[in-house]
Amino acid sequence: MLESFLSYLQVERRYSPLTLRAYEEDLRQFIAFCCADTTDSSEGELTPTFDPTLVEGNDLRAWIVSLSGSQHLSARSINRKISAVKSFFRYLRRVQILHTDPFRAITALKSPHRLPAFVEESRMNQIVHALATPTETFTIERDTLLFLLLYATGIRLSEVVALHRDDLSDGNTLLKVRGKGDKERVVPIITPVAARITHYTALIHRQNICKNENYSLFLTQEGEPLGRTAIYRIIHTLLRGAGVQGKSSPHVLRHTFATHLLNHGVDIRVIQELLGHASLETTQIYTHNSIEKLKEIYQHAHPRALKDKED
Repeated sequence: MLESFLSYLQVERRYSPLTLRAYEEDLRQFIAFCCADTTDSSEGELTPTFDPTLVEGNDLRAWIVSLSGSQHLSARSINRKISAVKSFFRYLRRVQILHTDPFRAITALKSPHRLPAFVEESRMNQIVHALATPTETFTIERDTLLFLLLYATGIRLSEVVALHRDDLSDGNTLLKVRGKGDKERVVPIITPVAARITHYTALIHRQNICKNENYSLFLTQEGEPLGRTAIYRIIHTLLRGAGVQGKSSPHVLRHTFATHLLNHGVDIRVIQELLGHASLETTQIYTHNSIEKLKEIYQHAHPRALKDKED
């Protein structure tokens, strides 16, 4: 049952390998919890048995209590696990293994509201200025372009890993991105970053980096595709080296991209399309960052606020 569900997610829903692994891990944990007191002693061995028709809503509630208690997981992490289990049981009902949904009445936990971490515009301007001069060193140009492209487009880490050089068009000013659920979108690239792409791809050919005709955009010195871990490490190092505190991941650049566009008056629906969000509600979290910025400006500029500080 579990294998057929994961196959369904992969083939029909087009979930990424990373998402599939997370779903499988969460579901195996829930099944193990349900089977803790249920064993099959045939052939002298004790092996867990799982019958979804015997599972009740209280089983999921008990698991939630266990996760939030002994494992000290956050509400966000628990909600992800709840979502995986509920999706699995909806699938079992769809294929008629179950006739009712035991978890219909169970809702997600309330989680504390967290604003997306982003880099202030003044600091980003300093970083971009420091990276402005092209070099002939392949790894420096690759790391620089990686940083600039993530900030200029707001694409996800998984999306940048999957980029090919033939995804670029119109003089490197348009980029085809394969997002979640294998959905494609086209995002524009500003002229300075397009010029760096041209310089970088020329280096690949001049220095014979791509020996195996690998058309991935971001490559190692040996011509192999650059992986998730390496990309994360590059962005982390650049942000830390520039003095950025707190989170320093590729996703921070995605948040920074969205927040800066919103601060400059870009319509939120345009930002939704650029980010590849299926729901506008997901994008609207960035409005909170803008409101915080407005409050800060107000406190520093409004005469009444200034007088209150003096008093």
